[in-house]
Amino acid sequence: MRFIAMGEPDYPKTLQAIDTAPPLIAVRGSAEVLSRPCVAMVGSRNASAAGLTFAERLSRQLGEAGYVVASGLARGIDTRAHRATLETGTIVVLAGGHDRIYPSENEKLLLSIVEKGGAVVSEMPFGWEPRGRDFPRRNRIVSGLSYGVVVVEAARRSGSLITARFALEQGREVFAVPGSPLDPRAEGTNDLIRDGATLCAGLDHVTSVLEPLVAAGPLESAMEEPQQHARIEELWDELELPDIARPPVAHVTFEGGFYEEGAAAPQAEIRVIDLLGPSPVAIDDLVRQSGLSIRLVQTALLDLEIAGRLERHGGNAVSLVSGRENTTGS
Repeated sequence: MRFIAMGEPDYPKTLQAIDTAPPLIAVRGSAEVLSRPCVAMVGSRNASAAGLTFAERLSRQLGEAGYVVASGLARGIDTRAHRATLETGTIVVLAGGHDRIYPSENEKLLLSIVEKGGAVVSEMPFGWEPRGRDFPRRNRIVSGLSYGVVVVEAARRSGSLITARFALEQGREVFAVPGSPLDPRAEGTNDLIRDGATLCAGLDHVTSVLEPLVAAGPLESAMEEPQQHARIEELWDELELPDIARPPVAHVTFEGGFYEEGAAAPQAEIRVIDLLGPSPVAIDDLVRQSGLSIRLVQTALLDLEIAGRLERHGGNAVSLVSGRENTTGS
């Protein structure tokens, strides 16, 4: 790990352009990725299978197009974006110190990122346990490193929307992936589109906007001078403290890429419901995104269908019945 001060050659030029840039960052891994064009990918921790699939696909495509993908290592969309760009370059921004990884279950992923040439960034000292207001502080760095921020799924009053607000204040582009109006996980992204964010349904929607900005060279500060620090303080209060705790979903043990076969059926059903929403999703994607075996997924789907909560569609896709609430703590 090394420290990089503002003004040094390896300090990210995009981050240096924001008025609230940290004077010193601690970097683990390759500092080279910090100099490459970056796109942030953020979204729900309790994401749907459709959202996870889209985030994974778009992140991989952005990496293949030459962009580094930055995110905050959170569960759900963040994790999927980091995994999809292990080979092409990804940046993790921590809310705590380098020795206080949150969530702890992603420590192995963080090590893989470092080993494969990605970077882990923190402005916090060693030993610093992340607190509620530290996550918006982290989010301003995620957006500050990037030319644009893609929000895949976000409920209203979510941390992802705080990242989008920072991006707008920093003069960065905001892209929002539209979702079903029946899914509360899409309320925030749909609001962003209504308020003027660029609709994002594929790679071209991002690259067509960012390519001219990248070609123009290093970003200049686009933030207004007055009251920026005060506005950040106000945003701290918008993060709900329960978001720091593990989502109240009974997950089964995850080992070697799949959940253990011995998991209880109710736990598998909770996991499947958690990934479903009003929008149809392929059963193959459910299996892949859940980490459950096909047997457990099919059993859970059958139970949901018998209970009248599942709707089947063409192409071997399924969705929750419209008008029923997801009761797993989304």
